[in-house]
Amino acid sequence: MLVHAELAQLLAGSAVIAKTPSQGGFHALTLSHALMVRAGLPVTLLSGIGGDLSDALISSPQLGALAFVGGRSNGRKAASTLADLRRRHILEQEGLNTWGIWNFSQWPLLAGHLKKGFEYAKQRCTAYPRYVVQRRLLPDFLATYQEVIASLKFGNPFAVESASDPLPELDFGPVISQSKATDLRARYEEAIVAGGIPLIRGGLGVGRFIPGQDQSAYIAPACVLNPPTGWSFHHSEPFGPIDSIVIVDTESELLSAMNVSNGALVASIATDDPDFAARLRPDVQSFKFGVNTPRSRGDREEVFGGRGASWRGAFVGGDLLIAAFTDGDRPLCGNFPNGSLYPPNA
Repeated sequence: MLVHAELAQLLAGSAVIAKTPSQGGFHALTLSHALMVRAGLPVTLLSGIGGDLSDALISSPQLGALAFVGGRSNGRKAASTLADLRRRHILEQEGLNTWGIWNFSQWPLLAGHLKKGFEYAKQRCTAYPRYVVQRRLLPDFLATYQEVIASLKFGNPFAVESASDPLPELDFGPVISQSKATDLRARYEEAIVAGGIPLIRGGLGVGRFIPGQDQSAYIAPACVLNPPTGWSFHHSEPFGPIDSIVIVDTESELLSAMNVSNGALVASIATDDPDFAARLRPDVQSFKFGVNTPRSRGDREEVFGGRGASWRGAFVGGDLLIAAFTDGDRPLCGNFPNGSLYPPNA
């Protein structure tokens, strides 16, 4: 995602300075930038703590535009600075993407979506870690969800008994680092201590690993039923295979629980009632909304952005991204000065 934004700015004729994320990406970005420098592109890569570097990077009078992906605390500070400086920006910040389950019966359809949602160990900005379920549908949902969890295969893709064996087809591998896996386990325990119900606490014993392999960056799927409101993941995304389920009785409760993080990139409703879905859509604080299907950045015919606190700046979507970094006689799409909040047909 970072290199994608860099290439758009390079195509616009700008030089680019990039910072490696605090939680990983150093090796991949170093290789990417080595290749770009070898091709003669004006890019510079640096590493360090964002809090120490942000003032120098964001407040520079030479800054034309900023692309940022990260947490809301750093993003909020960057957004206020950029607004004061009237600089263009793309700030993608965490949001809790949700599936709502209401008056629904197509469980095999939902099972397929839930299983695919565990790709990359849910380390995607468009992953769905929260399920908001109508109380009467909870038994059916749990039966579907637990069957999906039982079918998941994770571990090392080279974990075979002999060289002639086919490689296993895995649903996901490790999370980004050992420290992230440790943090996810701690956050899960935090939810249980605070009163959440430990619906699923998976173990690494069912994973596929090479004998003697370091498994410290792996975490099995886990799920909290009725997460406590004081839980650190109640309003923010885990960015890992830790799910939570909220039970609701009314449409108002459903909407409130789906909007708990004050803005998200995507959300979906599983329902047999298309009129209900159409009525719910305008009030769900997500940029993309799916009915009986998940939504993604990869829906390339549409622009990609966010709502509420999940997003500040321009929209990622083909020509609109290039337009964010260039001047011209056309609408400037984005919620920064002189930009329209949503592009046409968004």
